[in-house]
Amino acid sequence: MENSITSETALAALSQDPVLAALIASGKPLSSSPSQDIYFRLLSAIVSQQLSTKVAATIFRRFTALFPDAYPAPALVLAMPDEVLRSAGLSFQKIGYIRNVAAFAEEGQLEHATIAALPDEELIVHLTQIKGIGRWTAEMLLMFALERPDVLPLDDLGIQNAIKKHYGLEEKGKALKTKMMEIGEAWRPFRTIACKYLWQSLDNAPK
Repeated sequence: MENSITSETALAALSQDPVLAALIASGKPLSSSPSQDIYFRLLSAIVSQQLSTKVAATIFRRFTALFPDAYPAPALVLAMPDEVLRSAGLSFQKIGYIRNVAAFAEEGQLEHATIAALPDEELIVHLTQIKGIGRWTAEMLLMFALERPDVLPLDDLGIQNAIKKHYGLEEKGKALKTKMMEIGEAWRPFRTIACKYLWQSLDNAPK
C-alpha cells in the first residue's frame, strides 16, 4: 500500500484541512516499511513494549539469534525452554506473551490471506484476542506493517498531543477523543497518513 501513502490523491484530500496542509508542506515524504509477516512484527512489538528503541532492538536481536536463520518459527518458540528465552533478556511476562503469539500463529490465525481479508476493526478485534496484544499495538501494526490507510489511534499520546497542539484543543480524556474523532472525519479515508504527518510534526513517530 505504499502508493496510498505517497499518492497525490491522499495528500490533496488531506490538504483541504489547513492544519494538515501546513504540516504536509513543511514535512518530509513518508517512509514505507510494509510487511506480510505479521507474526514476526507482533513478536517485535511485544519485545518493544515499555522499552527504549535501542534496548528493544538489542533484546530482539538476542531473541532471534536463538533460532535457526534468526527466525523464531512458532513451533520452535513453543518448544524453547523459559530459561533459554530468559537469557535473551526477556521477562517472564513477555515470554508468556510471545508464546501466546506463537500459539496463535501455529493455529493458522496469522496467515497473510486471513489477515488481508479482514476489515480494519475486525482485524483489530482478531489480533487483540492474543493476551499481550492491546488495541494500540494492533493499530500500530495496521498502520505501519500493513499500511492500512484509514486508522486513527485515539489512545496514542503522540497523536493526542499533536492534535491538541495544532488544533488548539484543551480537552482531556473522553472529551478529547470525541474531538479527535470529529476532526478526523474530514481525513477519511486517509487518517493513517494524516497521523503520520502529525507524528512527524512532533518528531516521535512509533517505529
